[in-house]
Amino acid sequence: MDAKLTWKQDMALTATATSGHEVALDAAESSGGQNTGFRPTELIAIGAAGCSSMDVISILRKKKVPFSAFECKVHVESVQDQHPHVFKLMEFEYILTGKGINLADVERAVQLSEEKYCQGIAMMRKTAEIRSKITIIEA
Repeated sequence: MDAKLTWKQDMALTATATSGHEVALDAAESSGGQNTGFRPTELIAIGAAGCSSMDVISILRKKKVPFSAFECKVHVESVQDQHPHVFKLMEFEYILTGKGINLADVERAVQLSEEKYCQGIAMMRKTAEIRSKITIIEA
């Protein structure tokens, strides 16, 4: 994988990667930006949640779990009293909607993602405590 960032103005950047897609990055106005894009650390959290979500969805599909909607929320807390402000906690919430979803199937999918497959969580685990919870909404 390769990625490239191109400066636009002030603190605004456009990022591209091997996939060919683009994403806008910027800083808050208080940091010299114009708030026109994601903060880089937001993308780190999104990347870890996306990586784990794709694992979980893939595993659930293989298990033929009958879900009709899926969300993954991630709450991040960072160290604030020293630089760099590394993540100290990442709490993932996997939310599934469906009829007759077996909690044990979802728990196993999340466990496999977080402990075996997800590169994003494996990297974040070096500095952050990883927590997760599962919410099932009966359709």
